[in-house]
Amino acid sequence: MKIIVSNKKIRHEYYILDTFECGIVLTGTEIKSVRLGKVAINDAYARIKSYELFLINMHISKYSHGNIFNHEEKQERKLLMEKRDIVRLSLKLKQEGLTLVPAKVYLKDNLCKIELALCKGKKIYDKRETAKEEDSKKRLEKVEKEYR
Repeated sequence: MKIIVSNKKIRHEYYILDTFECGIVLTGTEIKSVRLGKVAINDAYARIKSYELFLINMHISKYSHGNIFNHEEKQERKLLMEKRDIVRLSLKLKQEGLTLVPAKVYLKDNLCKIELALCKGKKIYDKRETAKEEDSKKRLEKVEKEYR
């Protein structure tokens, strides 16, 4: 498994309730750009439309050696997941404040996969609390290193 890109802000912005692995439908130039690492998932999210899962706002740069059949950079891309899992997800998403956010994009057995996280958004004071906790952990680790 080769991780292409991961969303580092996801733990700061959301509480992660569950994660799911799903495939993605890509064209030839899109997969070539993904393999080169020219992907951004910072603003991306997933949505269910008529029992199909779509990824919105995922940016894949145009392939440098592509021709007139090169792909659009930001477009809806279909995600591949079993229908029963999509039905379960749609029921969970109907709860207040839950969303699907891509956590990472990676290659597994030469196929592009996306790890989706079922998340609940954090409030501003929650973000401050997690920042304080991370800061205190870093300080403790620093002190432990000095006394070793």
